[in-house]
Order: sequence, then C-alpha cells, then structure tokens
Amino acid sequence: MRVQCLLNIISFIFIGFLSVSSPQAVETKPILTLEMASKIADTCESVQQGKDFNPIVIAIYDDGGNLKLFRRQDNSFLGSITIAHMKATTSSSFPFSSRLLGELVYGKDGQPGRILGGAEVAGHAAFPGGLPIITKNGTHIGSVGVSGATSDEDEQCAQAGLDSIADLL
Repeated sequence: MRVQCLLNIISFIFIGFLSVSSPQAVETKPILTLEMASKIADTCESVQQGKDFNPIVIAIYDDGGNLKLFRRQDNSFLGSITIAHMKATTSSSFPFSSRLLGELVYGKDGQPGRILGGAEVAGHAAFPGGLPIITKNGTHIGSVGVSGATSDEDEQCAQAGLDSIADLL
C-alpha cells in the first residue's frame, strides 16, 4: 500500500516535470465574448429603431450552438422568439446565412434547390435573418438571428450588428 502510494507520488512529480520542461504550444482560437454579443445586439436595436422596423427579437449563439445573449423588444411578436433562435441555430450550425440555406433548399432565380429536404432539418430556418459570425481569418465563432420585422429587415439589423464588431474579429 505504501509502495503504491509512493509510486503514484513519483509518477505525478515526473509528469509535472515533463509538462513544465517541454515547450508545448496550446492551440487557441478566438471566441465570441459577451462584450461582442452586446455590441451586436445594441446595433441591431439601433437600426430597428432608426428605420422604424417592427420590434425585433435577437438571439446570439456561440460556435457550439449555445445561447450567448438574447433580447426581446417590447411589443415584438411572441413567435419571433422561436424564429430568432432558429435563424441563429442555422448560422451557428453552418458557416453561412439562413438566407443561403433557403436558396440551397428552395432554389434561386428560377433554379431548383440543390438540398432536397433541407427545410426539414429541425430547429433551422431557411429564410433571411440569420448570419454567421466569422473572424477575419475565417474562424466561425457564432451567429446572430433576428426576427420580428420582414426577413430582409431582420438581415439588415443582423448585418449592421456584425459590421459594428468588425474591428474585434
């Protein structure tokens, strides 16, 4: 028993020396911070108010599909809560807009869609208003989903939010 305990202690010390003495690089990647998410949401709301769009709901997710920030303006549609989450889920799951998913599923300019059944992916939206958050070096760190105005207006708000943090990406 004492011998086993002594061996365990020696093993831990030896492993400790190895980890301290060997230069190992730790891989890091950028993350979506709460500060960034707040700035996106503030800008979305400013655009909505400045252009007098219908009240909106904003859902911002990290790259793992976890909710980072959520806002619902007064008098926004109750159904917009679910739709904002779906739009954010789409652009968190895939590194492209929910608009592009719609085009891939339903087609564009009279051409048929290429992903049949893509609209049936649970929890995803195949219409504008969801945008991925991608760093300057191409790392996908999250998404923003906006709902409540028209889909094009939702996307305008989301894009303005992303533009507001361009210097942080």
